[in-house]
Amino acid sequence: MELITEKLGTLVENLIAWAPKLVGAIFVLIIGLWIIGGITRFAQKAMERSGLDKDVIPFLSSLVSVILKVLLLLSIAGMVGIETTSFIALIGMLGLAIGMALQGTLGHFASGVMILLFKPYRVGDLVDLQGQLGHVEEIQVFNTIIKTLDNKRVIVPNGTATSGIITNLSTHEYLRVDLNVAMPYEEDFDKVQGIIQNALQQVPKVMHNPTPDVEIEKFNEHNILLAVRPYAKTEDYWDVYFGAYRAVKAALGKHNIKVAYPKREVQVMNTTTLNGEKAVA
Repeated sequence: MELITEKLGTLVENLIAWAPKLVGAIFVLIIGLWIIGGITRFAQKAMERSGLDKDVIPFLSSLVSVILKVLLLLSIAGMVGIETTSFIALIGMLGLAIGMALQGTLGHFASGVMILLFKPYRVGDLVDLQGQLGHVEEIQVFNTIIKTLDNKRVIVPNGTATSGIITNLSTHEYLRVDLNVAMPYEEDFDKVQGIIQNALQQVPKVMHNPTPDVEIEKFNEHNILLAVRPYAKTEDYWDVYFGAYRAVKAALGKHNIKVAYPKREVQVMNTTTLNGEKAVA
């Protein structure tokens, strides 16, 4: 019983001795986090006023916040009597262990840094990343968020995005819209070409410079395949795509030109019986 009382007394004495340090550490933590929040917000506004790329600002702001919080924790550890050298060594060991466990994730982080530095695409660009076509909504540290043309939210890991071919459809002012029309062999190409070109000129948002192209692409078994190539601004691509097909169909119908389709001719042979033998008519 005396041993228990002695232990409790020692514990109380230690708590009394640690209480000021603990209270001071909690006070410093609260004030420190408040100050870090203010510094982070100030840094973010300063970067915005400096004209820094909007894709980089969130990344740098979060990086500043993390560094300041780590320094704050080291300061608090020193206040409560923890040796900072041991604490730093512990953080290093934990960082190494976490790094080995999250090797793939760190690869995505490195790819995110490369994207922010070299800018193969930016927020708002129309891109094709590993078969995912859509507009870039956000470039995060580990992922790129894409809003596809059918209104889906697709999360592409940065390592996956940079491991293959990146197609940025917003790099240039306009895009070529690739369409195909099947023309019957019996129709005159020059006539059909003029009809299609006139129809394209009436489609809203089709660019007049460069002018649309209408040429023979190849000869199929049942028709002549025409390459119809109007141009459109990036944001108008799908309006021109569907509008051009609609206008071409209406123009061909107005001039009584049918779109070619496979046809088969079937010959029917009549047979009659003559003197017990079959005769073909």
